[in-house]
Amino acid sequence: MGAAISIDDKLELLNGDNFPPRVGGDRGGATEAPIRVGLVGLGHMGRVRKRVLEHDPDLVLVVVCDPRVDETTGDVLVMHDYRTLLDVDIDAVFVCTPNNVTAEIVVAALESGRHVFAEKPPGRDLDDVQAILAAEARHPGLKLKFGFNHRYHESVREAYAIVQSGRLGRLLWLRGIYGKSGGRGFEEVWRSKREIAGGGILLDQGVHMLDLFRLFCGEFEEVKSFVGNLYWPIDVEDNAFVLLRNAEGQVAFLHSSSTQWKHTFLLEICLTGGYLTISGFETGSRSYGRETLVVARRQFEDEAFALGNPREEITYFAGDPSWQLEVDEFVSCIRNDTPVEVGSSEDARKVMELVYRIYAADPIWQSAGGVLSGSTELAEVLSKGKTARVAAHREGEP
Repeated sequence: MGAAISIDDKLELLNGDNFPPRVGGDRGGATEAPIRVGLVGLGHMGRVRKRVLEHDPDLVLVVVCDPRVDETTGDVLVMHDYRTLLDVDIDAVFVCTPNNVTAEIVVAALESGRHVFAEKPPGRDLDDVQAILAAEARHPGLKLKFGFNHRYHESVREAYAIVQSGRLGRLLWLRGIYGKSGGRGFEEVWRSKREIAGGGILLDQGVHMLDLFRLFCGEFEEVKSFVGNLYWPIDVEDNAFVLLRNAEGQVAFLHSSSTQWKHTFLLEICLTGGYLTISGFETGSRSYGRETLVVARRQFEDEAFALGNPREEITYFAGDPSWQLEVDEFVSCIRNDTPVEVGSSEDARKVMELVYRIYAADPIWQSAGGVLSGSTELAEVLSKGKTARVAAHREGEP
């Protein structure tokens, strides 16, 4: 009978060359002065980042900026305009703002000579991304990192190590479901307004799964999609069904939804010799269920009594170290003057391009105004692969 990868095998993988080194590495000597940080935005993500910053010995939070906050907390200054925050003596800026102002603040922080950590996505559209890339190019000595924390979850890291080891063969396909239920007042939040967010659930949450698809499969050449607004009275998508294929023929399917009444994170990875399943995710709300990784080998007719039901090994994960690990790498890059490897501007650009290729691959969604107008970079993106047909259709060409 075939057997799943044993615990000893997994430990070997985790300690071997196939497992990527823990991000962060050497953060510099303990005698170095703390990095002085300013934080722009104190919404949900801003508060998450603030907790990490306040407990990190390599960082000192000097100033926060949010027009809704009046009180001063301890020694932390409070500003209402990010421009005045940039007048304070700080080394780095964390940008945790709505999408419509992200690019503006990132560019201003870089131009002022500060390292920048910004939440995803890098703006509303591809023009925002280009503005950020241009500013980064003018300041090559500064570090710019975007928050794609899902790569740092232990279940993802372990699954990646197993895939890279080759012990389960060649990767065939990925299938991902990532969805939430919206909730009371969902129609009124800024993430549901095109003018502010630029896109809906795909750009807000599905972008994380797309980033994981890129981690396992690289870049995709073919894009098919059905994007639409099926339930919520908002002007951005509440569901996206996406089919992708890369040059090696590996296929990935994503359903990104804000009508997933039971919060769901599920990533299935099928290989020639077995499969991996990541389900549930450790989050602050605990609403996605317990984070687990299932590992199993494929079984043949002469190896099993119950064909199609291979023995599975399940690993449960407790806690979410991803927020701290992201900051660890950012600090390490500043201390040691090394390139950002995860969440770089190139990562942000490529996943943002993929999002807009998905929007454009559905001609019905595009003709209904589903792609934010005014993006001059969109034409170049649409020329890639079969999405060029959509561009031709929009311009009235045969």
